Amino acid sequence: MDAIKQLRKEVKDYIDTAEVKVVKMVHAMLEVERESNWWQDEEILSVVEERSKEYKTGQVKSISWEMAKKQILASKKKSRK
Repeated sequence: MDAIKQLRKEVKDYIDTAEVKVVKMVHAMLEVERESNWWQDEEILSVVEERSKEYKTGQVKSISWEMAKKQILASKKKSRK
């Protein structure tokens, strides 16, 4: 089975058992995708290319997902006080 067929199968299997909130979120993402032609918008593609270049050349600072998660959770704790 090729990679795309396998991915589609996995997504379908996952959706069959996912929580309602996940199904609604995926549905909303698919609706936006269907209604949008962002991948054909030259301005958006230009920005994506520029930011990708900045990331690859080290011109912008990035952090790991774990660090981002840690910062978000710390921020949430502060805002609850």
